[in-house]
Amino acid sequence: MPIIELKNATINYVEEGKGKDTIVFCHGLLWSHWMFHNQISHLKSKYRVIAFDFRGQGKSVAKDNKYDMDTLFDDAVDIIEKLCDKPVIFAGLSMGGYVGIALASKRPDLVKKLILMESTTDAETPESISKYKMLNNLVKTVGYWPVENSIMSIMFGKNFISNKDRKEDYAFFLKKLKENNRSTIVKATEGVINRKSSEDYLPNIKCKTLVLVGSQDVPCPVEKSEFLRDNIKNARLEIIEGAGHTGTLEEPQKYNKAISDFIEND
Repeated sequence: MPIIELKNATINYVEEGKGKDTIVFCHGLLWSHWMFHNQISHLKSKYRVIAFDFRGQGKSVAKDNKYDMDTLFDDAVDIIEKLCDKPVIFAGLSMGGYVGIALASKRPDLVKKLILMESTTDAETPESISKYKMLNNLVKTVGYWPVENSIMSIMFGKNFISNKDRKEDYAFFLKKLKENNRSTIVKATEGVINRKSSEDYLPNIKCKTLVLVGSQDVPCPVEKSEFLRDNIKNARLEIIEGAGHTGTLEEPQKYNKAISDFIEND
């Protein structure tokens, strides 16, 4: 896989397909570009598709030990400017959506259309900060095994977790999640936990925006996506029934269709 050298990070990415438009996918916390493998396979026949690993996750490495959201935004800007010669369709899930909101607001020249999946502008509540810090400290000091069930219940909806026919998927997804380097993933997690609200960015977003959310999303429930729809001028919302916080893996065909329809018809 190719890498791109930024000033303060070495970024791992994939690039597939050709087309007049480029779609850039940005993953959620604890994952990598791999979480979009179904979407890349679906879209590459018509579009150029790029997906990269955020620093500290997947195979990307920070050179300056910074993992805050402003730094991730700067990385995304550098990547798009280096790899793309015109505005892109930016698709971000959860943490990737936080970056997408900032990008469409602060650098509208880089974003043709915006797709926000399982995302929000909210900062974490004191209660959720306490919970996530506890889980993070366990991963740091002991490993993933004490918190595997808790993490998976955050990441996936009840339909997926209780589906006996998808036990192999569950095990494989957990394996992929645990491939992250423990020493850096805890730093990346701190960057997300300590983020500030980005609600003030929403009025500045002018591009057409698709908001996608699973009906069973736990950390970013439907009402948070309704808020995005109501406060971004050219936004529409699509709720994916039965999906949780990682809908691109839980309901890939539904996400593929929603994304394709938005790109082609909106």
